[in-house]
Amino acid sequence: MGTVVSTRKDEKLEGLSLRVVQWLDANGEAISGSDGDSIVAVDTVGAGVGEVVLVATGSAARLSKSTEGKPIDGTIISIVDTVEMGGKVKYSK
Repeated sequence: MGTVVSTRKDEKLEGLSLRVVQWLDANGEAISGSDGDSIVAVDTVGAGVGEVVLVATGSAARLSKSTEGKPIDGTIISIVDTVEMGGKVKYSK
């Protein structure tokens, strides 16, 4: 994950932090898809570079208090502490 700096942007985006988020598979490995391997998302939780996060996309990205009515298509909604699948820990912070 990285940071996006934009000194000029739509007024509805003023005060929002933008991050580059890379998609991961269930094992924490970077994946590529037809839509690309990363997106720019608004960070509503104060995530740092390198953290694993949950991202809401599409209309769901505009449902949080801080993103309602904003022209965005991706929102970081959580910082992941642990991922467990099938009784095995796949990721732990």
